[in-house]
Amino acid sequence: MTVENPNPETGEINLVDREFAAAPQPVYRRVLSRCPIARSSFGAGPVLSRYEDVIWALRHPEIFSSEMEVQMALGTERPMIPQQIDPPAQTRYRKILDPRFSRRRMAELIPQLRSQANALIDRFIDAGECEFDGAFAIPLPCTAFLSLMGLPQKDLDLFLELKNGIIRPQVDPGDVEGATRVRSTSGKRIYAYFEAVIDERAAQPRDDMIGYLLGAEIDGNKLSHTEILDICFLLLLAGLDTVTSTLGCNIAYLAANPEHRRRLVADPTLIPGAVEELLRWETPVTCVPRVIKQDLTLHDVAIKKGEVVTLLLGASNLDESEFVDPERIDFERKRNRHIAFGAGAHRCLGSHLARMELEVALEEWHRRIPEYRIKPGETPRYSPGIREVQYLPLVWNTQR
Repeated sequence: MTVENPNPETGEINLVDREFAAAPQPVYRRVLSRCPIARSSFGAGPVLSRYEDVIWALRHPEIFSSEMEVQMALGTERPMIPQQIDPPAQTRYRKILDPRFSRRRMAELIPQLRSQANALIDRFIDAGECEFDGAFAIPLPCTAFLSLMGLPQKDLDLFLELKNGIIRPQVDPGDVEGATRVRSTSGKRIYAYFEAVIDERAAQPRDDMIGYLLGAEIDGNKLSHTEILDICFLLLLAGLDTVTSTLGCNIAYLAANPEHRRRLVADPTLIPGAVEELLRWETPVTCVPRVIKQDLTLHDVAIKKGEVVTLLLGASNLDESEFVDPERIDFERKRNRHIAFGAGAHRCLGSHLARMELEVALEEWHRRIPEYRIKPGETPRYSPGIREVQYLPLVWNTQR
């Protein structure tokens, strides 16, 4: 018999349960209604779920730090920059990175992305079916990201293998030691790959992200070799995973809810609002960890310095204290301050890129394939952690 999540006896929430990954919203509702601070079954650390608490934590890195200890590292030898360091050092790195991911620069990529989207659709549209994750959700944002980075498209399978070794090591969810070994091996391979690319760019400069980093300066000093390496490590993980995961979650929702899908087909101007609303509802990055820098008491619960706290972003995005009628999907929601991209100093560096990719993908997919559904007899399969729909079989009528 499946134990209710969170466990009604212990109050612990299982964040790596596959049922939670497939449909986290009922779990979020129970956590929000029962207690402001739950406990994670993975390490039994505190879990903050309410919008007010989570956004306060995100905006106070001096208390809720992103500087994880070694045991929290994802195959890294040093902190990933700028995600795993705090202000003021983090702010200096963001000042040189933010312009490369500005809304204006991302808009310049739209024509190329539309072309790539249609080239992918051309491969399978006449078949009347596809496995969406492998056929579209992975290659579209990944090819765009590799172009932005100046990395070879031929190495995509290698990058995906290394990324999955860090984010989704193929071990039992409870096998911490096994996951650590896989991550360590994958991390060493990522470092080795970028070591070679950085040396190559230093010898033969190019106008791409790594070339830019080689020429960037902070306070009059160029970035060191290890600083560039640690930035590249983060960009690889983020650039090859989160948009894929979000796009899959969005299409899975629309395939299962045809009334919403048909609204987008009938009125594509709703797509930007749909992207924001589905980010709120699906929140593929379900949670983020922070380490407490000082003792504090929150909702009469003592949290000790050094404890790792989980900020449950997905639950916060369903909190009725912030969102009117949070259970209703509204593509024209007037006030949608979701935190799917985080908030504060560590707000997602690539949020403009992600929004652009998601909007273009939904526009082109629904223009070419307006009527689709989950293949009868099949069930989408979600991964825990960052919620990628790793198996999403879709079918549609090929008569056009």
